Amino acid sequence: MSLLDRVKESGIIGAGGAGFPTHVKLAANAEYILLNGAECEPLLRVDQQLMELYPDEVIKGFAAAGRLVGAHKALLGIKGKHKEVIAILKKRIETLQLGDFVEVKELKDMYPAGDEQVLVYELTGRVVPPAGIPIQVGCVVINTETALNVYHASENKPVTEKYITVAGDVPKRLTVKVPVGTPIIDVLRLSGIENFDDYAVIDGGPMMGPVMDNLDGYVTKKTKGLLILKKQHNLIKRKTTTMDQARRINKTCEQCRMCTDLCPRYLLGHNLQPHKMVRVTNYGLEDIEDQKMALLCSQCNLCTMFSCPIGIYPKHANMMVREKLVQKKIRYSTKQTEFEARKNREFRLVPSKRLIAKLGLYHFDQPAPMTDITVDPEVVHIARRQHVGAPAVPVVSLGDHVEAGQLIGKIPENSLGATIHASISGTVIEINDTFIAIRRD
Repeated sequence: MSLLDRVKESGIIGAGGAGFPTHVKLAANAEYILLNGAECEPLLRVDQQLMELYPDEVIKGFAAAGRLVGAHKALLGIKGKHKEVIAILKKRIETLQLGDFVEVKELKDMYPAGDEQVLVYELTGRVVPPAGIPIQVGCVVINTETALNVYHASENKPVTEKYITVAGDVPKRLTVKVPVGTPIIDVLRLSGIENFDDYAVIDGGPMMGPVMDNLDGYVTKKTKGLLILKKQHNLIKRKTTTMDQARRINKTCEQCRMCTDLCPRYLLGHNLQPHKMVRVTNYGLEDIEDQKMALLCSQCNLCTMFSCPIGIYPKHANMMVREKLVQKKIRYSTKQTEFEARKNREFRLVPSKRLIAKLGLYHFDQPAPMTDITVDPEVVHIARRQHVGAPAVPVVSLGDHVEAGQLIGKIPENSLGATIHASISGTVIEINDTFIAIRRD
């Protein structure tokens, strides 16, 4: 079986973003493969520790992925502040005799360094076209945990576990490996908090992660971080603002255009101008052609959480316009073929420390060390759709006994998707449209 087939059979997806199936990415032909080790969301600590603790596995998986796409060079992007990790990576690359192929490239400590298109520009100097993807400029991007999983696939080990940072306003900050399908509440309690009545939990990073409606969910292959904050924290209040509330607050917009001037995609040369989308929603403007720029938003949330001096919600305005365009099946297109970053970009990058302070997270920006704590849930609920594409089709039945690592869901015929595997050994006790539940032996 080829490595690409093993990646497909192992159910590998993007481990920290939308969850795009990795076997599809690695079926492309590219000049560069890029490793996204930026982990630019404040307080998350998974990738930097994986590179420190498992450098050989990450490097080998990354290099193997690079060979699959026919890359001439594999560029490993990591923030320059992680000096010890960088030293380890450089030493191991030379020891593994991969120095002619794999190269460590240092990134600025800014947000959003891990945005796929920002990363491509920082590492290669190439600008991905608006509404485009990295392969259009000869690049394929995977993240650190995905590279680790590619290595595991080469050893015939499917994705059954997930690394998660638990951080925020908690007694214990930590990073832990848990079985896919573990109840979220079991992971949250590792923080030292038992009663969450006064707390809210962000699923992911503080900028792009949503506030969870309830804590009854389960870990998926995409779960990256769980940030616990008091419900009265300003970040929680802003992230739970409704569209109607944002629409009213946005009436106070001063049209200073700071949201546009600091927009990462605008600075890459894209025609995305959040202040104009606020204008559209405030005044009911109807020029659809000009509104198409809303489709270029990466939803990094910088405009709302940092840039605006009076605290309105440009991202919400952008999403209002975007939703209207999607409903009408309107897409963005451009006849332009060459793009350049704006000349003032380097002077408008947002330092991570300033962002953390603005978010009110300064006191929580502490280490979350990897632990060897074992989480052994009695029952796991493995989502059939924890990836971009169609839900996995069950290949097990109620009452079946399964072993950890056994295939329990396959990709539907002629569809985009990813396989799923049992994360514990036990008995299948429920199968529905959403998940497959397994009770531990």
